[in-house]
Parts: sequence; structure tokens; C-alpha cells
Amino acid sequence: MMIVHKVSGNMRPLVCVFTMFLLALLSSNTESVAVMSVDMGSEWMKIAIVKPGVPMEIVLNKESRRKTPVAIALKENERLFGDSALGMAVKNPKVTFRYFQDLLGKRADNPHVKAFEARFPEYQLVKDEHRETVLFKLSEELTYSPEELLGMMLNYSRSLAEEFAEQPVKDVVITVPAFFNQAERRAVLQAAQLSDLKVLQLINDNTAVALNYGVFRRKDINATAQNIMFYEMGSRSTICTIVTYQSVKTKDSGMQPQLQIRGVGFDRTLGGIEMDLRLRDHLAKLFNEQKKSKKDVRENQRAMSKLLKEANRVKTILSANNDHMAQIEGLMDDIDFKAKVTRQELEDLCADLFNRVSAPVQHALSSAEMKMEEIDQVILVGGATRVPKVQELLLKVVGKEELGKNINADEAAAMGAVYQAAALSKAFKVKPFIVRDAAIFPIQVEFTREVEEEDHSKSLKHNKRILFQRLAPYPQRKVITFNRYTDNFAFSINYGDLSYLGPDDLKVFGSLNLTTVKLNGVGESFQKRSDYESKGIKAHFNMDESGLLTLDRVEAVFETVVDEKPEQESTLTKLGNTISSLFGGGSSVPETKENATDSVQEEDEVPTEPTKEEEQESADAADKQKDKEKGTTATNEEEEGKKEEEKSEPQEEKEKQETGKEEASAKAPEVDAKKHTAPKKQKLVDDIGVEQTLNDIPDFSEEELKKASKKLQDLTERDLNKHEREKAANSLEAFIFETQDKLNQDEFKQVSTTEQREEISAKLSQASTWLEEEGYAAITKELKDKLSELKKICKALFFKVEERRKWPDRLAALDSLLNHSSIFLKSARMIPEDDQIFTDVELGTLEKLISDTWTWKNETLAEQAKLSLTEKPVLLSKDIEMKIGALDREVQYLLNKAKFSKPKPKKKNNTTKPENAEKNATESEEKIIPPTEESTQENASNPEPVKEPPVAEEKTEIPELGGSEAGNPGHAQEF
Repeated sequence: MMIVHKVSGNMRPLVCVFTMFLLALLSSNTESVAVMSVDMGSEWMKIAIVKPGVPMEIVLNKESRRKTPVAIALKENERLFGDSALGMAVKNPKVTFRYFQDLLGKRADNPHVKAFEARFPEYQLVKDEHRETVLFKLSEELTYSPEELLGMMLNYSRSLAEEFAEQPVKDVVITVPAFFNQAERRAVLQAAQLSDLKVLQLINDNTAVALNYGVFRRKDINATAQNIMFYEMGSRSTICTIVTYQSVKTKDSGMQPQLQIRGVGFDRTLGGIEMDLRLRDHLAKLFNEQKKSKKDVRENQRAMSKLLKEANRVKTILSANNDHMAQIEGLMDDIDFKAKVTRQELEDLCADLFNRVSAPVQHALSSAEMKMEEIDQVILVGGATRVPKVQELLLKVVGKEELGKNINADEAAAMGAVYQAAALSKAFKVKPFIVRDAAIFPIQVEFTREVEEEDHSKSLKHNKRILFQRLAPYPQRKVITFNRYTDNFAFSINYGDLSYLGPDDLKVFGSLNLTTVKLNGVGESFQKRSDYESKGIKAHFNMDESGLLTLDRVEAVFETVVDEKPEQESTLTKLGNTISSLFGGGSSVPETKENATDSVQEEDEVPTEPTKEEEQESADAADKQKDKEKGTTATNEEEEGKKEEEKSEPQEEKEKQETGKEEASAKAPEVDAKKHTAPKKQKLVDDIGVEQTLNDIPDFSEEELKKASKKLQDLTERDLNKHEREKAANSLEAFIFETQDKLNQDEFKQVSTTEQREEISAKLSQASTWLEEEGYAAITKELKDKLSELKKICKALFFKVEERRKWPDRLAALDSLLNHSSIFLKSARMIPEDDQIFTDVELGTLEKLISDTWTWKNETLAEQAKLSLTEKPVLLSKDIEMKIGALDREVQYLLNKAKFSKPKPKKKNNTTKPENAEKNATESEEKIIPPTEESTQENASNPEPVKEPPVAEEKTEIPELGGSEAGNPGHAQEF
């Protein structure tokens, strides 16, 4: 922040004070401004923060690692995270939860849930009867939902960020897979709510990677479009994204870089964990074939957890080596396992997985309607892309000479997300980078209405209208207008055509129905506005930055003609009309403008959802037909205002054509006041009641949310109490051992008697015995009280040792200051009387202080020498420091006075002229500038006696003042 002042000299001190106050105020208001991002992968979690002075940094965990395993161990009396939980997975896999993100937003009958149970049989999953989702069952009374487990991990990530940032952190941007649907995204938001985090945005991880790539290559982005393909294969899934980078012109900031998601292809189940599972099963088969045990290792959950951990290690090593030895000590029944695995064997085991590597690339190109020749570069992201076979197959598919590896495959998403967090936070200002994300799945509105056939019979017609097309950019607002309803009705919000997904993906996708919306108050509104012209029922939708669709509001819009008669309308009438419009059940609201997209017009003759080709072919026909018949229109809010303006004067144009006065009225309407002018229309809006029912996955109810939040809060408090107790127990134990060791050291023996040491040693032994026998059940307060009791007993001993340690340095400092002060005093007294700047009182005060300090030191040392080493000392380090401080302040005062004092000018001698006076006078006269004519005339009119030139004085340079005023030592800082 730069503050510029332009003030007069006498105002500078006041301005400085104000500026310092302002800076202090800003500093106090920005103490807790750090923001964080969490890249929550299936296997690893990466955290990044931005705080004042630290731009974009990866958070280190307690093991000083840059990534943390996504694992939670829930034992009876403790909870472990990260690496600690991962170690527990081998010992007790039933209570260590991993890969639970796969279950977010899915019903119990989802194929993904069934596959999860098959892969990880150690977990017991039960159905949540209310939400029809799954729960992890630990006991008859204790269950956890996937949202609660994710909330625990998010809360743990927050604690790591706060410890790293050294300040509270609440604002976060969380990455999610691009293929997460509405239910899955809501589940992540609910998990963040349980952890008391404020989510600034859910950002797709592929978008975060693209943003990170663009931010660090901002200079390379210009008006020419660059198409980059990011191929990301992580632990659980694979996503291929085509991104276009280009500089675009903005209204506020001029030319700015922009990234636009053009195409996305994905495979939900193609990732590193699938390879680990294949290799785990292969190792289990090899162990059974060795016939060292009669039991099947696949039935032992602990052994299978060990094999999965070893499979992951072997797979990583095989990425750089052709073969490696897998070995586990005591795999089962104290039997060791050892087997050689080659890279070829791994590739054979995962052959069907490798055949799926190219599919996301083809899907991304197809959705972007692009060819591979248009792609400038292919960049690898994700840990699983390090597998050589994946790179080999991908290189063949893309047809490039090489694959880009110029970004951090593990941290790119976290760094891109934290840049977005800083951009969204009000505490930081970053360079603009426009992000245009894309909705992967289309969303449409479906409704049924009654229509009249040619034979006057009535039937129901089901209509579908696309609200957001596939890969529609967001954030964006849309409005759909229902023109044929005059009473309460209902409509549904569902996913659109998902035929581009395979049958297996559709089963995993879940419910295609999102929300059922019931409107209340439509009939009442039309009855109340029977004299007004209806403009339809408008439903306002918003897809926010997180890709989450919401129905903001539903309104009934009416119009009425307002006669403009300014010469007859009184002020009282205007006021009455205003009050009527404000309190008459409606309001005059101008149309809002939002991001623009194409509109979709209902056509009565189309009973089903039109395809893209049909929409393009019938676009012109639809535009002509929309003024002839009323239907249902889905538009964006920006186009609403334009359409209302276009419809405001159709009747007037018709009247002008009939009377033949259109041209005259257009050229000079003000000539004839009696000519008919366009009536002014006023729009009135009534809010319509909305009742929404979720059809995919119900959210937590308020009661369930409070219960889950309390459950997590109790666990956090238990962890904090446990940590505090462990800290107190460790402190007590450490004090006992350290003090017992000190009692045997010479410096402690010198200042204590044998009886004193034996008494302290006895107390320490008693405390040690108590800690071993009863301390395990003691509460934190008892442990702290026991430590305080021991410290009180040892206080006198520690004080004597500490004082003797401080004496040498403190006494040496005092002696040095006394010597320097004496030299300064002697020098000050030698200053000539004419140049003396110190008063006799000041020098006398310093002399007395030096003398008193010498006397105190000598007397105290003599008294201390009479005492035995075991007695309490009279020479105290704090007293020495007080003497040093007093003497130093007095000397510094005199030094500052000397520094800022002005030299006294020498007295002038007017009685006696120096020998060269005449010469100086002559030189002065020669240096006088001759007067001009004007000055000569003025002098002639006002004659004055001629003065002799003054005697030249001796000039002395005065040092520049460091303070704001002369004689006031110190430095005043200007802002």
C-alpha cells in the first residue's frame, strides 16, 4: 500500500501520527487474512496457503512432507490422520478409512458402492434409511457418513494450514473432479460446513491445473489462441481436458489472459489404485502358491492391507526399473513373503486398464469438436501418469513428438486453487486471469401442461427445455418463462441427454432427476392482476462458481399502460401512484442483466427435446413464431430486458401503419401534441412461493446437520484434550528425568547440601512412581499440579545455579560501562568554558552515579564473598541489570545532547580592525553587484547614508538535525 501526502511543513508531524495510526489499524484488521486451498485427491491431500508476505506456498504437514495421505483412523479413544493413520491401516484396517470420497453423493444401490465393498471388505457399510446413502459402521451405536469423514479431513487440513500460517484460516477453495455431479458437489459443501470452513469456491481440479499453468506463463498468452491438452491420471480417475488460452478485452482492465474449457473426457475408475489392487491380488496369489501357510491370505484383512501397501511401493519402483523384489516380513502367521515382480508382469495384469488410456482423449476432442492437429501441446498431470506404459500409449494416441512434463504433477491443482482463493478473497489483490469453466452435464427443465387438440379434446403434453447445454460456461444465470399458466403448477429440473456416457457410467452417475419444483400463489397473483397484461411466470436459475445449480426465485410479471399527462397529474397523484406500486402487492423492477447465452424457445409442435441440429435449423422459424403464440421461453437475464423493450410497442406500430402517419410521427412527433404517442408501460412483479424437493440425494436436515457437527466437534475437543494431557504428562516426565540428572552435576552440587539434594531426589522418585502407577488415569490438571509442586521444591536450587551462570557476563558489562562512563566524564570536563555544552549539575549527577555504582558493586561483591555457596546470594543479576540501565540512560542523555546541540558563535570585536580590514573591504566592494537604473533612481529619491561593508565572520557548519525539532533528539519518520 502506498500513501502519498502533500502537506505543509508544519503539518508533517500530525500527518505522520495519522499515517502511523492508519497503518496500525490496517495491520490489526489484516491479522487473520490468510486463505487456503485443499486439493483433496483420493489418496493424497495437498494444501496451499496465501498470507501477507507469503504468496502461494505448499503447507508442510507434521512430518514436514508436502502431501498428506487421505486416511483417518478412528480408535476408541483417539483419532489419527495422515501418515499416522496410514500406519494404523496395517495393524487395524477396520478402523482406518481411505478412498471414502468415492461414496459421496451415491445411494446404497449404486454400482460404485458395490465395487467399493468388494475391493475393501474390511469396512462394514450400512444403509442410511433416511437419505438412502451409506454409512461406515464401527459399532452398534457408532456410524460415520462419508461427508463426516471428509469433514474430519478438511478440519485436519485447516489445522495444518493454521499451524503453518501462524494465524486462523477459514476461507478455502476446494478442488473436486470435473465429473462430480450436483449431488456430489453438495456433499463436499456439506462436509466443509461440518468442518466450519467458508468455501469460496469448489473448483474443478482440471481447471485449477489449467489456471496454475496459465498464471506462470502469462507473458506467453496473446491474442492468438493456444490449445493445450491436460491429461490427468490420478489415484482414482482419469480426466482429459482441452483448454484454450487467449488474451481478451475486458471493460474494466483492458486486455487480460483467459482460459476456456473447451472439451472434457473422463474415466471415473481408471487410476493408480486400480493398478495397486491388481498387483495386490497377484502378490496374494504368489503367496498362496508358495504353500507356506495352509490359510488363504485373501481372507486375512490385515495381511491384505500389508500387500496393498507393498503393491503401491513396487508399482512406484517399477516405473523406473524393469523388475523389483516384493518382500514383507511376517505377512501372516509369522511367515515372510518374498517374490520378484517384473514391469512386464504388471503391464500384463493391467492390460485392460491400459486399453482405456486413449478413451478420455477421444471424448475430449469429440466434446470440443476439435481435431488432434489443433492441439499445440499435451501436458501430463497426476501421479499415475508416471507409469511408462501410460506415457507410451498416450504418445501414440496424441501423435506428438513428446509429452509435456513442465508442471508439478502433484501440486499444480493445489497451487491453481490457492491463486483463485486469493483472487476471491477481499484481503488480496492479484492480477486478473479470466476463467471460463464448463458444465460437463447438460441440465433441462421438464413440465407437463394441458393442450387442446383439433377435435377440441384436451390432452397432456410433456415438454423438455434445455437450461444449460453440455459444456455451457459458468458462472451463469438463466431465466425460463412459462407463458401458458394462470394457476399453481409444478416442473422438474433434470439432467439432459447423457447418451455420450456409456451404460456403466450412467449406472454410476445415479439419479437423472434433480429437483421437483412446486409453485404456490400463481392463481392469486393472476386474480389480483386481472386488469394487467401477463408477461409470464419467470424462474431465475443460477449456476454459481462451484458449478452448483440453484433456483434463485420465481416471479409473476405483469405490465400495465401508464398514461403520461404531466400537465394534469399533480404531485399528490404521483406520490399516490408511487405508494400504490410499492405497497400494492407488486413492485416496479427493472430487468437485470447477466452473462449472455443463447435462448431456447418452446415450440408447441415439438413433443420431445430438440437435438442440436434441429435447434439450429429451426432457430429462424422459432424467432418468427414467438410473437404469434405464447409458450415457454428459457433465456438469460441479459436478454430479458431487450425482449421486453421489443414487445413494448407492437400495438402502437400497428396503429401507425393503419392511419398512415408512421413517417410523420417518426420525423416530428413534437409538432402535433394531439398525435397518438407510444404509451408508457410499467412492469409489476409478484414473488411466487417455491417448494423444492431433491430427487437425487437428500441433503442433511437441520437436525442431522447439528448432530453431525456436534459429533465432529466432540471428537476435535477430545483430540485437543488428549493432546493437552499428553503434553502435560511428557512435561512432567521430562522434568523428573532432567532434574535427577542435574542433581549429579557439579554446579548443582556446589550450591546445595547433601540433605537438600536427597530431599529433592526423594520427591522426584515419588512423582515418578506415581506417574507409572497412577498417572495413566490422571487428568490434565493433576499432571500440571504435580509438575508445579516439583518446580516449587526445586526453585531455590535452580535460582542459585542460574544466578551464578549470569554473573560473569553481567559484571563484565557493568565494568565496561563504568570505565567508558569515567572516560566520557573526564573528557566532558576538559571542554573549554566557552564551548562547554554540559551544565555543572549534569556532570555532577553523572559523577555521583558512577561513584555510587562503583561503591554498590564493591560492597555487594564483598558481602557475597562472605556467604557460603549454599546460601541465597545477595548479588542478583536483576540488580546488576538495573544499575547498568540507570548508568546507560544518563550517559546516553549527555551523548544525545552533545549530538544535537548548536555551537556557540564567537563574539564580534568592533573596536579594533584587523590589519587586512582595508583589503577585505576592497574585496567586498569588488564583489558588490552594481545597481540597475531603476534601483539607482529609487536610491536617488530616497537617499540613505552609505554603510561600510560588514566584517566577514567565521562560518561554522551545523549538523543536520535528525529530529523533527532542534534540541529534540531522535528521528522522526516521514510517510
